Amino acid sequence: MDPYITDWLNLIIRFIHVVTGIAWIGASFYFIWLDNHLENPPEWKKEKGIKGDLWAIHGGGFYEVAKYELAPPVLPDILHWFKWEAYSTWISGFFLLALMYYVGAETYLIDPRVANISQAQAIGIGLGAIFGSWIIYDLLCRSPLAKSSLFLGLVLLISVGLLAFGLSQVFSPRGAYMHVGAVIGTIMAGNVFRVIIPSQKALVAAVEAGGRPDPAWAAKAKLVSTHNTYLTLPVIFIMISSHYPMTYNHEFAWAILIAIILITALARQYFVLRHKNNHQPFLMAGVIVATLILAYVIAPSRDKAEATSPVSFDPSLSVETIIKQRCATCHSATPTDEVFRIAPSGVILDTPDDIERWAAQIIARTVVNKDMPMINKTDMTDEERLYLNEKLGK
Repeated sequence: MDPYITDWLNLIIRFIHVVTGIAWIGASFYFIWLDNHLENPPEWKKEKGIKGDLWAIHGGGFYEVAKYELAPPVLPDILHWFKWEAYSTWISGFFLLALMYYVGAETYLIDPRVANISQAQAIGIGLGAIFGSWIIYDLLCRSPLAKSSLFLGLVLLISVGLLAFGLSQVFSPRGAYMHVGAVIGTIMAGNVFRVIIPSQKALVAAVEAGGRPDPAWAAKAKLVSTHNTYLTLPVIFIMISSHYPMTYNHEFAWAILIAIILITALARQYFVLRHKNNHQPFLMAGVIVATLILAYVIAPSRDKAEATSPVSFDPSLSVETIIKQRCATCHSATPTDEVFRIAPSGVILDTPDDIERWAAQIIARTVVNKDMPMINKTDMTDEERLYLNEKLGK
């Protein structure tokens, strides 16, 4: 596919994905906030079956919102549903994943240094992980494990860790992270499609038939809605993780991902409790401390290796030659790479002045994180990385 067309498809689909994701996450966060802020209603409202209500002001107007214990005796003519935000986010996300990591498998997904697999094998493993994980999750939620939220959460966390570790053995580091994100996003959208909406349809059908809705339907929807709210921050992190190779390109990237999932879930727990007027500052303090500890633990060493004898380099090496051969195929005003026809992130390394300007970033990406060149497609050697560190890393 022509790279220019690919870029436009990427832009359009990514834009749709971000906008619909904002709508989905916004609605999800709002209803969690709403549920946790409901006040005990007066008796006359309780007699009508109202469980809780609240007053709010926004956009220059007052709003009164009430929630029924289970369902109203009669449905209104217009009942608003919240589902297309989730569906649109998943659909656009899947198309974006397919465009970036399946159509462009050799660039973003397959890393011969990790596993020498074909495009078809990579796609098969990716799709198997995404949909297979949803089936396993759904079975776990229907099993006796679901009776204990803590135990179920622990099993799910271990499962995500195993998945991340397994994918890191076959995919590029970046591709492995993105597929874990795709798995989490699929679970969230699947919860809406397979549990929340069917439960709500059952409640509506019972009211329309003049019967009393089964409370079990509401409980099922509430359970997976709670799961979704704790999965939101991890999946957002994974969406932006490609910009931060110190996480996904680390030797223990799978463990870092688990740590970040725990940290973000803890942050979400703080706000969920805060909504209930239960202020627990130690939770947010724990988030901050855990983040600082993680940053310290995974920090790469910037110290140059101290050898007992001076390091000997090939006399043909030079910074300009290495950059021209290994980096400027993409990072140039006139790239020669078959995929990147415009310099990524606007970084151009055509002249010594350009190299000096971007020296810190060159060291960070080629020496510290070693995620550039991408999947080492230009075969930069360890000696060349060491040479760049010697000449630029001062």
